[in-house]
Amino acid sequence: IDEGIILTSGDALLAPGPNDNDGASAQLGTAGDVDLSAESGEITNDANVLEFMFETDTSDLFFNFVFASEEYNEFVFDFNDPFAFFLDGVNIALVPGTTDVVSVDNVNCGNPYNPPADGNNCDKYNNNDLDDGGPFFDIQYDGFTDVFTATALGLAPGPHTLKVVIADAGDTALDSAVFIEAGTFSGEPPEPMPAPGTALLLAAGLGLAGAVRRGRRKH
Repeated sequence: IDEGIILTSGDALLAPGPNDNDGASAQLGTAGDVDLSAESGEITNDANVLEFMFETDTSDLFFNFVFASEEYNEFVFDFNDPFAFFLDGVNIALVPGTTDVVSVDNVNCGNPYNPPADGNNCDKYNNNDLDDGGPFFDIQYDGFTDVFTATALGLAPGPHTLKVVIADAGDTALDSAVFIEAGTFSGEPPEPMPAPGTALLLAAGLGLAGAVRRGRRKH
């Protein structure tokens, strides 16, 4: 994804690579999000929300996205930072071919990092962690998903609401982010994306920035 928007639970200005800090982070100082906490089963903090209404000419909706986090790989299964695309209240941010919502715990290669044997949906995860051989990609985050396509089919005529929300889970430490590709929010499916490259994510920022350092650190 080389153009689009980013929502983060911390500072969007920390997203560009190279990955030179295993715990690059800031905090928004915002409250959590009630809908995301209920969806994830986690207490959330530092919520960042983009919500808008739209209409569809085709009854379908598609857009490409990537989820990334500094929680990888050391805090997989410990701090499950969540995000969601609530389309009329239903989360459509799913791992392709599954009913799994996209999160740190649902897309990873285990803790400790051990591909391809361990983790969930390991074949859809990209490691960038300094403690596990990285960096491999020009992005600060320690891990991220493949480019996924959010999909909703057979929408009723008339207006619909999309709420994009991301937050920290359990504490306010270590940023997570969701990137949405420009030009793919459409009633037609986007073109298939190539495998990640070394210049993967150079996104225009749309996020609330904070300057306070987190209390939790990677080890």
